[in-house]
Amino acid sequence: MEGPIQIQILGPVLVRCGEREVRVGGARERAVLASLVLDANRVVSVDRLIGAVWGGDPPASARSQVAICVSRLRRALSVVGLDKAIDTASPGYLMRLDEHEADWLRFSSLTARASAKATAGDRLAAVALLREALALWRGMPFEDLPGMRVEAHRLHETRLDALETCAELEIQLGRHDQILAELSAVVSEQPLRERARAQLMLAQYRSGRRADALRTYQDARRVLVEQIGLEPGPELRKLHDHILRDSPGLSAFPRSVAPVAEPPTSVPLQLPRQSLPFAGREKELSALDEALADHPDAAGTVVLCGPRDVGKTALALRWAHGATERFPHGQLFADLRDANGAPVPTSTVLDRFLRALGVAWQSIPDDLDGKVDLYRSTVARRRLLVLLDDAVDVEQVLPLLPGSSDCRVLVTSRDGLHDLVVRQGARRCRLGPLRPGESRELLSLLLGESWVDRQPRDAVRIETMSGGNPLLLRRAAAGLDPSAPPVFHVHSPTAFA
Repeated sequence: MEGPIQIQILGPVLVRCGEREVRVGGARERAVLASLVLDANRVVSVDRLIGAVWGGDPPASARSQVAICVSRLRRALSVVGLDKAIDTASPGYLMRLDEHEADWLRFSSLTARASAKATAGDRLAAVALLREALALWRGMPFEDLPGMRVEAHRLHETRLDALETCAELEIQLGRHDQILAELSAVVSEQPLRERARAQLMLAQYRSGRRADALRTYQDARRVLVEQIGLEPGPELRKLHDHILRDSPGLSAFPRSVAPVAEPPTSVPLQLPRQSLPFAGREKELSALDEALADHPDAAGTVVLCGPRDVGKTALALRWAHGATERFPHGQLFADLRDANGAPVPTSTVLDRFLRALGVAWQSIPDDLDGKVDLYRSTVARRRLLVLLDDAVDVEQVLPLLPGSSDCRVLVTSRDGLHDLVVRQGARRCRLGPLRPGESRELLSLLLGESWVDRQPRDAVRIETMSGGNPLLLRRAAAGLDPSAPPVFHVHSPTAFA
């Protein structure tokens, strides 16, 4: 490896490995790559990618051409070890990236941390973070990608918001003379942005350039009237009035710190693959639908309990995958036992959840209470599904429950988690063995209906000796060749162990 890998989209789309540029293809491949990076760690539909490449006039072969572009990107990225970064995920593709692997993700993390610092009153730290974020920009994004004009405008607006917030903080720190040139350039480039105008006027006034500040206002008024037929807004007029009267309050005007516009929060899609084929459990699926429904009387949290290997995880994943459209802000998943069966520390699970939700690791508190507070604040007013698998006890689960009533929680456990039902109003759903008809259905899906019809006695024996345990039934089916003559005979349950 020649150096750190980074995909850069805050300017011309590039992939760098240290000082070396990695060629990723032509304009189509760059458009697909930029779209996947913009929504990194989220599924981007093929239709979105088609729009990014061709705009509103795609060819009939657009879908197959997008697939070709993705294939070429995978080959190009394999050179720098990112060949597995792009996954196929219905209805499109998902690119998995960490903060350090893309300048847009780095910018997003830095501006979010700056917002937190500014809110906490640490202006120096906020400015340092914003300056680091703004230094990532290398020009106007996507100038050679006509299908991405909307995305280019959005990124440009995000940069201007961060720059204006940085300027406001620096004015409050008394650095007005240091940012005059930068603000003048912004106003020249974006003459309709009243916030930047106000900042320039205030910086000019505090630098002893009162006449320039008044001229800046007159220029703003002329541009606004000529271009959109409106007078300047009330805040700009108020500042102009203060300057005309040399108001003593100008030394502290304005005091408020506008929050940094945070980029979209990451949408976690953590559900593992379902266990297929799946059979039966219609009654239990209906119970989950009712308990986790969107109406106010729904429990919102379900404890799916039962003996080990009875199919709790398979059922939970079956329901969760079928309900993904109900949770536009994503799905979080955690296995609460490690490979040795020991409980996974709740603090470790919260670290993973917060990172999946887009929180930079530097912003995650060290103490458990701080992590819980940040987790619940991050998921507030979002529609998320949280699936907690194989919980050991209530103490492990409680800190992982969102505070928002918009979220839904599905917990699987060998224990009934009585206190969660009593104190949190969770609904308990006990899962038992498969019913006889369900066992037969699963066996038919595993081995084929023709095998079950040809070997009815062996089929009955497998169903009987598995006792409705789907794992035992799967093990028995895995040891059979459906095309071979009947040689399987069951004499004891140890045949499935």
